[in-house]
Order: sequence, then structure tokens, then C-alpha cells
Amino acid sequence: MVRRNKALMDFIGTTRLSYHRPSVVAWWSAAFPGFGHMLLNMHVKGNALFLIEIIINVQSKLNLAMVYTFMGDFHQATTVLNTQWTLIYIPFYFFCIWDSYRSAIDINKLYFLTENQPVEVNVMDLHSYEICYLDKRVPWVAGMWSLLLPGLGQFYARRLITSFSLLAWSLTIYIISHELQSIQMLLNGTLSDATKVIRPEWLLFMPSLIFGASYDAYAKTIEYNCLFADEQRSYLHREWQPKNFPLPFKKGRTPDYD
Repeated sequence: MVRRNKALMDFIGTTRLSYHRPSVVAWWSAAFPGFGHMLLNMHVKGNALFLIEIIINVQSKLNLAMVYTFMGDFHQATTVLNTQWTLIYIPFYFFCIWDSYRSAIDINKLYFLTENQPVEVNVMDLHSYEICYLDKRVPWVAGMWSLLLPGLGQFYARRLITSFSLLAWSLTIYIISHELQSIQMLLNGTLSDATKVIRPEWLLFMPSLIFGASYDAYAKTIEYNCLFADEQRSYLHREWQPKNFPLPFKKGRTPDYD
């Protein structure tokens, strides 16, 4: 029995141990706390941090204060800022960055322990409610769909937990921020009404969410394509290599797409 599994595929999605540059994971946690953990397939922790980030940010009026700061109204920025919630936000924010960095290092250690281990994963798993199969997909297509609506690229790559999570967060923020309603008014030529209806403190969540989701979809699609190639290589080596004539075999490594 294998002590440490290298990959797993089921009807929820595909997961594999892979190398992640800790600085990149920490950067995405700085952009939006929880994103770094989701890149590491820590879905429960990532979504919990997502929720806490939004609650503390909204209560502290941090995004709203940032909007006034960008406008040059520093007095109004200091007026709306809730210092009690801000003091809670500071240690939470840096903890998310530190914990994602530390977790990336730990997972990299597990990856190096299993690097020379053959990939043993079901390439097809049939259920009455889902057909699961391992295949190659186009990374830029996944990234493009998540740019249009966060979560769609993950759905294309069969990261269902991440997909449903990002779709739920995106729809929630779109509705509360009134972004689409504001865009519709702007297209109709009513600029004043468009600026009145928009909620900028919620709108500031969207850039990090959109670009983070696009990066996640693109990077994970490349990672799953490498898993497909590694599994095929392991299968051919196991089933077709002559026993009396060993062929040179070198396992591939997940490209450092970070």
C-alpha cells in the first residue's frame, strides 16, 4: 500500500500533490485572504478565510476608506473607518499570508517525497450521477472563462468545489455591489444614476476575485495536464517495458508555472 498518495480523482474533481512557489501563494493570500489556501486545494480553510475576510472588511469599512483615499478625501476616509474592526483585521490578514506560505512549504516537502513515485490514479470512474475521466484541457480557455465569470474556468477544469465556491461568492458580490445594474445604467447614458447605485466597498472585492480565479483556473489546468502525462508515462512503463530489457525512464516534474 502506498503511504502517501500522489493524486486522486473522483466525481468532485481531481487533486494532486504538486510544487507551488510559496511566495506566489502568499501573494495571492495578500490579494484576497483565502485564495492562497484554495490554490493549495485547502478548500475548507480557504472558504472559511474568504468569509471571515468579507465580514471583517465590511464591518471595518476598510474598502470604503480605501475608496475615499483614492479620491483624495483623507478626512472622510478616517471618519468612516472602524478602528476596532480594523485592529482585528490586521493580525487576521498577516496570519492568512503567513499560513499559506507555511502550508505551501509543507506541501512542497510532501511533493518531493513522492516525486519519484509512479502515478497510480483511476483514469476513468463511472457513476450513475457522473462520468469522471482524466484528460487534457486547454489552460487559456479555463483562464478566459474565469475572467468572464469567476468559477466557470474551474468548472471546465473539473474543480467542482472551487467552482461552486467562486460562483457563489461572485454572484453574492455582484448582487450586493449592484455592479451589473450600474453598468446597465451607464450604457443607457445615465452616469449620475450609475454612480449613485454602485456600492464601491463591495466592488473592490471583484478585481482580486476575478484575476485570482483566472490564475487558479489556468495554473490548475496545466497541473492536471501534467498529471495526465505522468499517469500515461507510468502506465506505459508498467505495462509495456520489457522485463529483460529495461528502457530509460525518467519521471516528469510539474512545471514551475508559478
